Amino acid sequence: MPVPSRTRVVFLQHPREARVGVGTCRMAHLSLPGSQLHVTLDPDRQPALAEQLAAPDTHLLFPSSDATDVEALTRPPRTLVVVDGTWANARKLVGRSALLRALPRLSFRPEFASNYRIRREPDDHCLSTIEATAHVLERLERAPGRYTPMLSAFDRMVDMQLAYVASGAGASRHRRHKPPPRPPVDPRAPLRAVLDRLVLLHVEPNAWPYGTPDPPPVEAIELRALRVATGERFAALLAPRQPLSPRTADNLDVPELDIRAGAPLAATQAAWREFLGPDAVLGIWGYHALSLLRMEAGWTLAPELDLRAVWQRAFGRAENLPDGPGRAARRFAAIEKSLHALVTGP
Repeated sequence: MPVPSRTRVVFLQHPREARVGVGTCRMAHLSLPGSQLHVTLDPDRQPALAEQLAAPDTHLLFPSSDATDVEALTRPPRTLVVVDGTWANARKLVGRSALLRALPRLSFRPEFASNYRIRREPDDHCLSTIEATAHVLERLERAPGRYTPMLSAFDRMVDMQLAYVASGAGASRHRRHKPPPRPPVDPRAPLRAVLDRLVLLHVEPNAWPYGTPDPPPVEAIELRALRVATGERFAALLAPRQPLSPRTADNLDVPELDIRAGAPLAATQAAWREFLGPDAVLGIWGYHALSLLRMEAGWTLAPELDLRAVWQRAFGRAENLPDGPGRAARRFAAIEKSLHALVTGP
């Protein structure tokens, strides 16, 4: 699903990656109207592209020791350059371009595991190009969930590829040497290991509709949590610190006057700190809850386990959380139901 972005995105794809049938760069480009895709080994020699790379307020999404975390930026850059390829090829592409080497670099720390189950990533924290782009744009534009729809085609592609492989339709007629089978890995083992310390968490935002001129910063407006081992619950409705979005009352199914009379931030943070305790593990569904809390100082966090990633490894594609009026309660109920299935399912 195409999603317009405030930030212009320029994709630079290594030619070898352009020949990969299950690559995600072109998918990301088609999902972002106004973005550009250039297949190149030497962007400095393409005058129109070189002019864009040299333009003010252009940043490069590329990890390095001097990169700035996207959370530290107070506003999105005008242009975001994203390099697509294996890590070796991406480093070569950046290394041979004086223009790319001169750009300020951005990095991020993903808080969920990649769903790119048809290609092996260099490390557990690595994401596909389309996942990384969606994640970073949401952080830069302070718009949690806005770019999630562009991942639907990616998720379908992964599921289709896995189904094709499982069917054996692509098996070669020639015998090939196969390595010895690996011992089975239990995808739910990380969940079982922390279940007695797990605190399920969902956070609803006060977020203005996309396209609002100069929108106020996104903020956490409601917390719901469940200590799985004891059944103890935590619920807090915060008084808004920013102008109240016209959607917030509808999403919470709470009158606007009640929201404005919500609890102060400092008192809620203290109550949350006491509820969380010293050894909790936060069970989150994706990264939006933590992103919202990290936007304001004072929140106590804990090691996290992305239950959506566990679900994807155990069962395949995860359904989107409910939306529309009263979604806050329905979303937390859906997360509880998914956790129950993960714990009790086959």
